[in-house]
Amino acid sequence: MGDYCPETRCANLLPCAQHSKVTKRELEAGDQADLISFKGCLLGAGNPLLDISANVGQELLDKYGLKLNNAILAEEVHRPLFEELVNNYQVEYIAGGATQNSIRVAQWMLQEPEATGYIGCIGKDAYGRTLRECATRDGVTLHYLEDEKEVTGTCACVIKDKERSLVANLAAANKYVKDHHDSPAIQAVVQAARVIYSAGFFLTVSPATAHALGAHCAATNKIFSINLSAPFITQFFTEPLMTAITYCDFVFGNESEALAFGEKQGYEDKTVAGIASKIASLPKANKSRPRLVVITQGADSTLVANGEEVLEFVVEKIPKEEIVDSNGAGDAFVGGFLAGVVRGAPLEVCVQAGHYAAGVILRVSGCVLSGKPAFCMDSSKKRRT
Repeated sequence: MGDYCPETRCANLLPCAQHSKVTKRELEAGDQADLISFKGCLLGAGNPLLDISANVGQELLDKYGLKLNNAILAEEVHRPLFEELVNNYQVEYIAGGATQNSIRVAQWMLQEPEATGYIGCIGKDAYGRTLRECATRDGVTLHYLEDEKEVTGTCACVIKDKERSLVANLAAANKYVKDHHDSPAIQAVVQAARVIYSAGFFLTVSPATAHALGAHCAATNKIFSINLSAPFITQFFTEPLMTAITYCDFVFGNESEALAFGEKQGYEDKTVAGIASKIASLPKANKSRPRLVVITQGADSTLVANGEEVLEFVVEKIPKEEIVDSNGAGDAFVGGFLAGVVRGAPLEVCVQAGHYAAGVILRVSGCVLSGKPAFCMDSSKKRRT
């Protein structure tokens, strides 16, 4: 695990024949077989939630002060929203939580048994059992902490005109403690992982755990990545976010989150590309490779900044009539991208894998997976993007 491709546009987790000193034949015949062990290679830490999803009108958004393409933590004023959705709308219950969604998608994209794992806190209730059944069915190895008193967290996913607004009631997810991370059983899981990911939402619950995971990755030359997740994370959880970024090899986000970050930091360059470059150039604990900042912009090009330049990757247009809703699409992009990283794919393929996975989720309600992905990570074969 000591070697990484030095080419910033490659982003390979494993040595790469194109950019390393060893030949393709040596990689295929020798060390690569030993280096690639997929079991437990990707680990997520986050807030497991059960999504309560419904299509609504503008009046409900106005009633609770909700904005589309945004995510917030539930306050007292939002408490009646969950019951109102269940009583007055046709709802769907879908396994959710940003990090858990990404890990489920990565597992689906990888199609390798037990490749992914996930830690977080749920309650001992029916919602918790539903979450466990869904993620297990998707092939993720779960390392849940179960809280005896709190109910499993939920997320109101309010859909209007195919755009979503998320309101998270963390409940048991808010009870995750670092003692669980420090236990021998979870430490064995952390040691086995090669890539660790956490959405920024987890910083509202256990920043100490997120920072410990990042520090472990920096010290052992593993990949650590986070997501800006929502404007409120950059606005109100600035200090834990900035600490987490020091450990990051990848920072993900969308354009609104990037703009909120730039505003909070007071950057003079107000463009998404300029802000991404600033984030890429922030201090980094592991200096053996640059930080890549990956910013999605919906149907517009995805930007990747490495501190020296900003690369643009065109998004294949999806016919409007094929889009069901955007809930989980950003999470799916990260899952597809990280599956590419685990596979040792070049940066372009990682982005294409993210675009493909997001496209799959845009065509269904919520982050629901079925069948097998029609995407090939092998650059020598034809890829569907």
